[in-house]
Amino acid sequence: MLLYCKKYGLLIFILVLIFADFFIFKIDLQSSNHELTFAMLDIGQGDAIFIQSPTGTQIMFDGGPIHKVLGPLSRVMPFYDKTIDAIVITNPDADHIGGFLDILKNYKVSTVFEPGTSNVSKTYQNLENEIKKQNIKDVLVKRGMRLDIGGGAYIDILFPDRDVSSWSTNDGSIVARLVYGNTSVMLTGDATKMTEQIVMAENSPSKLKSNILKVGHHGSHTSTSAEFIQEVAPAYALISDGKNNKYGHPHQETLDTLNNFGTKIFRTDLLGTIIINSDGEKFSFITNF
Repeated sequence: MLLYCKKYGLLIFILVLIFADFFIFKIDLQSSNHELTFAMLDIGQGDAIFIQSPTGTQIMFDGGPIHKVLGPLSRVMPFYDKTIDAIVITNPDADHIGGFLDILKNYKVSTVFEPGTSNVSKTYQNLENEIKKQNIKDVLVKRGMRLDIGGGAYIDILFPDRDVSSWSTNDGSIVARLVYGNTSVMLTGDATKMTEQIVMAENSPSKLKSNILKVGHHGSHTSTSAEFIQEVAPAYALISDGKNNKYGHPHQETLDTLNNFGTKIFRTDLLGTIIINSDGEKFSFITNF
């Protein structure tokens, strides 16, 4: 009996050590990673982008449709991490905010950033009620704001530049630029060609030029004008869209515009979740994650 207990105790001790080593490795892996991580999650037809700064600050730009985001998000965040520093609602349509209801029920969120547009949908009303219920800080963004996310990385808000409460959700979409060192990503939400024109009129080419473009409105022809692509001059374009979606996204017109500028296109409907890491000088891509 004593021998059995010793063997059983030894087995438990070994298992504890193995688990401890794995847990410490995971923590070290996170804390020693001084890169910026940008992940376009495969959530079907919608937008959901996870950003982690070199110092570990985590932000979600949109949350995709309801009941789609938690699985993909769990594969880019450590299982023990249940906090997200901020969520950004680029526009209040269901394919951008539905998943935020799931996130708020499973993660502690400190701050919400919104453009000022609204939606009469039950999904939007439920989200706003949950934000108030949890007493989460709710910030209305405006052009000129800079979100310092740590380690030298920051996000500049380029639009809205005015009160957009009466605008359509797409016209009033948040446009922002993520910068880390010499690498940058243009984030356009569902911004239309009209919005792009306003952003171009208010910013010099140096403020718009970005290595990567998050293509507006899932590749719809209502976004991504040739003039905007010329100004941004992205080497890569990311499109978040669902397989065989009913909208026909991405539209051929948009693909043609990007191809005409020699921009390499990555699509979630073809590649799944797209993860990009930056060391401040160059990007590395991981697809089919």
